[in-house]
Amino acid sequence: MTLRRTTRTAGPVTDDPAAQPVPPRVPQGRRRFAELAGSWRAALRIARRESRRARRRTALVLAMIALPVLVLAFLAASYDMAELTAQEKIDRRLGVADAELRWFADTPIDQDEWGESWYPRNGDAEASSHPATAAEVSALLGPGSRFTELRGRMPLTVQSPEGDETFQARVLDLTDPLARGLVRFRSGRAPREPAEVAVSPAALRHLDVRLGAVLATADGMRAYTVVGVVEFPDDLGPIVALHPSAVPRNEPFLDSSWLVDVPGGVDAAMVARLNDNGVVVATRDHHGTGGWTRTWLGSVGPADSNDLSTGVLIAGLGLLEVVLLVGPAFAVGVRRRRRDLALVAVAGGDSAQLRRVVLADGVVLGVLGAAVGLLLGVAAAFAGRPLMEQYVFSARFGGYRCWPAALLVLAGVAVLAGVLAAVAPAWTAARQDVAAGLAGRRTPPTSRTRWLALGLVLAFGGAALAAYGATRTSAAVILTGLILGELGLVCCTPTLIGVLARLGRVLPLAPRIALRDASRNRAAAAPAICAVMAAVASSVALGGYLASDRVRQADTYQPMLPTGHLLVNPEHSTRRPTLAQVTAAAQETLGTAAVAPVQTVACAEAGHGYCDVTPLLPPAQVCPWQPGDVLSASQRRQARADPRCQFSETTRFGPWVQSWVDDGTAVPLLTGADPAATATAAEVLRAGGVVVTNRRYVHDGRVTVQMVPSDGGTPITADFPGYALPAFVGESRLLLSEPSARSLGLRVSSAGWVVGTATPPASQQQERFTAALRPFGPVSLSVESGAAPTDISPLLLLLAAAAGLITVGAAGIATALAAAEGRAELSTLAAVGAAPAVRRLLAICQAGVIAGLGSVLGIVAGLGTAAIVLFSVNRQYATDWPAPAPYPYVVPWPVLGVLVLVPLVAMLGAGLFTRARLPIERRLD
Repeated sequence: MTLRRTTRTAGPVTDDPAAQPVPPRVPQGRRRFAELAGSWRAALRIARRESRRARRRTALVLAMIALPVLVLAFLAASYDMAELTAQEKIDRRLGVADAELRWFADTPIDQDEWGESWYPRNGDAEASSHPATAAEVSALLGPGSRFTELRGRMPLTVQSPEGDETFQARVLDLTDPLARGLVRFRSGRAPREPAEVAVSPAALRHLDVRLGAVLATADGMRAYTVVGVVEFPDDLGPIVALHPSAVPRNEPFLDSSWLVDVPGGVDAAMVARLNDNGVVVATRDHHGTGGWTRTWLGSVGPADSNDLSTGVLIAGLGLLEVVLLVGPAFAVGVRRRRRDLALVAVAGGDSAQLRRVVLADGVVLGVLGAAVGLLLGVAAAFAGRPLMEQYVFSARFGGYRCWPAALLVLAGVAVLAGVLAAVAPAWTAARQDVAAGLAGRRTPPTSRTRWLALGLVLAFGGAALAAYGATRTSAAVILTGLILGELGLVCCTPTLIGVLARLGRVLPLAPRIALRDASRNRAAAAPAICAVMAAVASSVALGGYLASDRVRQADTYQPMLPTGHLLVNPEHSTRRPTLAQVTAAAQETLGTAAVAPVQTVACAEAGHGYCDVTPLLPPAQVCPWQPGDVLSASQRRQARADPRCQFSETTRFGPWVQSWVDDGTAVPLLTGADPAATATAAEVLRAGGVVVTNRRYVHDGRVTVQMVPSDGGTPITADFPGYALPAFVGESRLLLSEPSARSLGLRVSSAGWVVGTATPPASQQQERFTAALRPFGPVSLSVESGAAPTDISPLLLLLAAAAGLITVGAAGIATALAAAEGRAELSTLAAVGAAPAVRRLLAICQAGVIAGLGSVLGIVAGLGTAAIVLFSVNRQYATDWPAPAPYPYVVPWPVLGVLVLVPLVAMLGAGLFTRARLPIERRLD
């Protein structure tokens, strides 16, 4: 054997590690970021794989996240298209013209660059003394210019198959190309004569006419032939286009403008020259002599901060509802992946990495839900644009756009909803027993006392905050308190489920198993119950407030006349029917001959303004404090106890008495007093006295009346023999006799007629009565229907239906997830000989636990919230004087009735859609 020595290189040899080459050190922050990024990358891959494996659960979560995103994206895109840009507004306003001119003053003015606002250049502006003429416009613009006048909008009442209809009429010459550029012709031609009109498609449908039909005005004085159908892009409602020669220029208009076409366009010098003559100019080139500030869409000023905070909080409530609905799906997913998560822990994964695996599910499904919702929402907005234009906005939209900033926010909220829904399951997954997870055993649920304590603190703290917000009438504070209270109930619900599960030992098999499953799967059952509770509580609280407000309005309603009576008011100063004609029409159409003329007072000389006529209280009857005075607490108590200071709801801002002139004929119909009282009142009026409806005005058998001219003239005060009606219906009134009115320097004028009927006439009777009087002159009717408030039952039922839909959905989702989770237990029941109907009965009980418990908690929370809000509002009003009528506490029975039936509907649906056959997972040979 040959031994060989190894050769050594020259130089010293050492085993010192410090002498070995050392790789460069990576900064700690960069290393942690790389580890975190790698951990999230792996978690997202796992989440993507899991979403493909559990496709049904993925579809369920995607639907719940994408549906609200779809609706909001549809609304955002539709709103953005409907909100015209400044350039689109000016293009729609000008059509093919170069500019629009509007006369506002006879002195120099300055304007913004879009011609939307103006202000006087030196001091106060002198209003234009007369409408501009074509000659004046031609002189300002110079030779070669073309122009056409657009006179303001006016009401036009025409006869239709359904009675008289009032439409908006626009006066413009559609034969002129400048005016023709403002409309889109659908059919026919432009009106060329005073007796020709063009109508919009909506008016054509509403009147049920065709081209060539004749429209007659309500008074029968004019008739127009429909020769064209035109569409105004800024208003798709019923509009009638009149030829300028059909309306005299001396008719009053809301505005009047001129569209002009100038050779070479309108430059800054021309705009300045027109401003010097008091003319506001709107051009395409944005020339202006004053400053201009753009208000960007979405900008919020100090006055809008409260509305913004309220909107954010309402959005937060909606986000919480979505999180509670989606949460059970993530909880079931975590339980089905117990073994996979345990393997990750065995492979070295810590609690943070386990949480990331579950949170990644929320990220992936949130991103997918946002993408699906945004795409479908924007596509639906683009496809449904014609319907939104016609039936919602009643105007044509601008360009196709989708508000990217709003869509980005919606995407972020959708991802946030997914992540928040996965937070509780992620926390549970990080705390599970690894050995139990590898063995496939359940971890026994535990209810920690600290969560119960936190829930109670949040619930009571939220109630107190909502009550404080009600006293300050701050919607933002009230909503914040409600959100905190709801979060508190969410924290308390798992403990409540555990308590109910213990009480379920005495129940039969199916409900006992349903309560046990809910207790075992609290991470899935609690969010579903809380989602039902939140929806029910919101509808009950809002329904309670609306019902209370309805009763309050009925209690404080002040009728104008006795119920069923009506006032007939002539609309024309010269053409008006006589008393005999009104009586004949009332007897023919209303079945009554109880008609009396109504007269009012006016200043003796026309053009001297308004003369205020009021009775004066005797000094001993005058309240020491007047409405609007700031009183201390002791003074308020004294004022409320003083009978002289009992102001009603209609006079809490100051006494007001309606003045009429009568000889006793109209007293029964105006006041509804008994025959003896009206006979005495008639005698007083025929003797030259006055009648009041408040006995406090009478002193020593006389009433002091004062007339105060509004133009600053000398007041006139006089005493007249007086009488107070002991009982009456209607407003507080002062009835003067003609001699007493003349002695106060007043003249008597006819105000119409009062007609007495036993019951309020139906709309068809009113139309026939108006039609019978139309040949003698146009009239309008004021009908007293009594203290019948607006029926809010449909709104209450709508609230209950919305809450019921969420209840049924949450119960169905929770029941389906529980059935998928408990398939092995159902197999065990089948193996021990359970009847097939047990599965269906178990599904019914599971839906009943979710819907029933959530509805009960929601009803209790909603009634409590309504009570807190109403009590706080009444407490705030108690410090006011005069004190308004308090809000009574009213239970919204229609809402409660629907919500009581909803759990039964959910249970019935669960029974119908559940197969009775028990599954068999294994078969032993």
